[in-house]
Amino acid sequence: MSDDAGAGASDIRLNAWVRGRVQGVGFRWWTRARALELGLVGSASNLADGRVEVVAEGPREACEKLLAQLRGGDTPGRVDVVVERWSPVRGGFGGFVER
Repeated sequence: MSDDAGAGASDIRLNAWVRGRVQGVGFRWWTRARALELGLVGSASNLADGRVEVVAEGPREACEKLLAQLRGGDTPGRVDVVVERWSPVRGGFGGFVER
């Protein structure tokens, strides 16, 4: 691992597509707060089809905790299903943003 602010050796990227009543209920704000608590960077974005796409990068354990929280039933609104995809870190995030 280098001394710069780049990705660590165990870092990973999580893409999660969340379906349910997740737009207009504070879901992106809630997701951002959980991600920041876990030290993750990324974004939460509304999609035209009513889903929210969550992109998070950081240690795999932290990403797995965020994924569990997305599925945990304690979110704003209602989550029906979460589809996940794991991939290598791409970078480009300077925090966690709502889009």
